[in-house]
Amino acid sequence: MYSDTDISARQQRYQDVRKVTLVGFAVDFFLGVVKVITGWLANSQALIADGIHSFSDVFTDFFVLYAAKHAHKAADERHPYGHGRIETLATVALGIVLVAVACGVAYDSILRLNQSADISVPGNLALAVAIVAIISKEAIYRYTVAAARRLRSDLLMANAWHSRSDAISSIVVMLGIVGAMYGQPYLDSVAAVVVAVMIAKIGFDLVRSSSLELIDTALGREEVNAIRKHIFEVKGVRSMHMLRSRKSAGNAIIDVHIQVDPLLSVSEGHQIGDTVRRRLLDAIDVVSDVTVHIDPEDDESGSPCDDLPNREHVIKALKQCWPHLPASAIEQVTLHYLSGEIQIELDLPLSILHNIQEASKLVNQLRSDCVLPYVSDIQVRLKV
Repeated sequence: MYSDTDISARQQRYQDVRKVTLVGFAVDFFLGVVKVITGWLANSQALIADGIHSFSDVFTDFFVLYAAKHAHKAADERHPYGHGRIETLATVALGIVLVAVACGVAYDSILRLNQSADISVPGNLALAVAIVAIISKEAIYRYTVAAARRLRSDLLMANAWHSRSDAISSIVVMLGIVGAMYGQPYLDSVAAVVVAVMIAKIGFDLVRSSSLELIDTALGREEVNAIRKHIFEVKGVRSMHMLRSRKSAGNAIIDVHIQVDPLLSVSEGHQIGDTVRRRLLDAIDVVSDVTVHIDPEDDESGSPCDDLPNREHVIKALKQCWPHLPASAIEQVTLHYLSGEIQIELDLPLSILHNIQEASKLVNQLRSDCVLPYVSDIQVRLKV
């Protein structure tokens, strides 16, 4: 179902996602411990709360690792397109977590805004830890975002923004500490509400984009136009229709019908289809799987040949029309189903003729004897 190259690429992608997430996990755990201990020593409730926020990042890191492990499993009988949608579903969940975090930050900040007079002054130690946390989380955010873009992983992107929400939370704590030190404790709460709105917007966007992927929304117009361009550049493609696209864990799956010369052999038509498939896989990074359907004519609005009889029925009818011909020759006839009719190519041995002048008479006789209403043309080839 997948080549060794595809399997190797999928395994490498999982290893990259795992490495990035484990680095973030180590930083989150360390910062969580430092914030909670320092908050307790410096009498900073905000820093303690921020430490708990960091521990929530540890939980989401585990969540990402679990989702990534299962999302990168190979396709199987029950999941022929792979397990990439697990990553998409996990992204939706992380987006919801971000919205929930934003609501919690906003609610807590509004409460503290009404109680700003009671805020204690934590001191320089708490301020220093908050600054270290900001720098560390921003670095993790940038590291994770770079990997998310390289691997086209919305799951990593969601986790990156969860890390940035922790960095922003630390900024809010820092502002609160500085504000308290300079007699303006309300700055903490005002900044927190603004930040919460931004985090909620990011979470909503992640939920929206991943939900669209879950319902098989097509690729963007620019990507679809690029796919069309590459298809038409393949020699032998006359037309195309029913181009369908969808995404799964950052990769695109393409289904397309291409129209070729209706009189080509099956193998040549298949070769053109394989060329289209290879070109899309090589030229467009986001495309991971392509299914090409070969058509002799445009059947987008319906196949005009649906009501025509199948080969077995046609051969039986031709034998009745041409009882004087060898049965083996009729059974080897080539049928072309086109425009709601059947074109026939018949190969006959030259030995059935007494002389070459009888050829034209034979062809005319065969055409007149064939009274089948669905037969539009009969071509005869005489072979030695």
